[in-house]
Amino acid sequence: MLDSTLQWLGTYLHSPDVDWKQVILIGASPIFLIAFAIEWRVMRGRGRREQFFWKDVLANVNLGGAYQLFELVAYVFFTAAAVGWIYRHRLFDFPVNGWTILPLFIAEEFCYYWYHRTSHRVRWFWSAHVVHHSGERMNMTTAMRQSLLYSITGWWLFFMPMVVLGVPPAVVFVLYACNLVYQFFIHTESVGRLHPAIEYVFNTPSAHRVHHGRNPRYIDKNYGGVLIVFDRWFGTYEPEGEKVEYGIATRQPRSFNLLTLNFHEFIDMWKDVLRPGPLPQRLKHLVMPPEWTRERATAKTQP
Repeated sequence: MLDSTLQWLGTYLHSPDVDWKQVILIGASPIFLIAFAIEWRVMRGRGRREQFFWKDVLANVNLGGAYQLFELVAYVFFTAAAVGWIYRHRLFDFPVNGWTILPLFIAEEFCYYWYHRTSHRVRWFWSAHVVHHSGERMNMTTAMRQSLLYSITGWWLFFMPMVVLGVPPAVVFVLYACNLVYQFFIHTESVGRLHPAIEYVFNTPSAHRVHHGRNPRYIDKNYGGVLIVFDRWFGTYEPEGEKVEYGIATRQPRSFNLLTLNFHEFIDMWKDVLRPGPLPQRLKHLVMPPEWTRERATAKTQP
């Protein structure tokens, strides 16, 4: 039964005209809001309401809504065509069934790990992802804190190896959507550390709080989506210890303005690129880590 259902789903999801990632995320939005309401009640009952500043929550929700709308527009005008072209040049036809769904899920998690890690270590991608980390409080609406620039900077490129190998793009996007849905529920302080076996395999609220920390020991750790095992294998895992201080270690914006939150780092990046100097050094601002700086040119002294 499961196998036939997955085969039907794989066939149905071949449609290139539907952004299944956004369909799933928009469809899950009422569940997200209900979960947030429960989280708020739980934390209120514990006398811990400091993480629920309503200007911040409103900014998170508005950022999420703008992100969903722009992702749909980008898919219609560009992403669908680009991904469709890649799929037409695939190497194989990869089956979607009960035997392959788990390997496909693990493959998507592997792609997501490297996408997420690159989004922290390459400024071009960080200029979009920084929006998600600009919040200085942690609650479930923090998961909605997303950027308008993701499609422009090219998040989808990291999942194209699966498409080249013959996995239908919609299947890849559905798996990615499931990844993002899961992550919504780990943006919380209402859940402590779980059983060690769960913490070893899965990304949990504890592990993800670390990821959002700007404490020196927490920076650039725990990139996993649903799984945390790739962090353990590639040396980027850090357990939760000291209290997490949320936000950005460099250039923390102090604003609730949607334009400022979406574009502050993107604009700063291009200002750095346009600053006088050798072109190779200027272009490094696009590919080096966000904290990288270059020395300002100084006038040569005459002998």
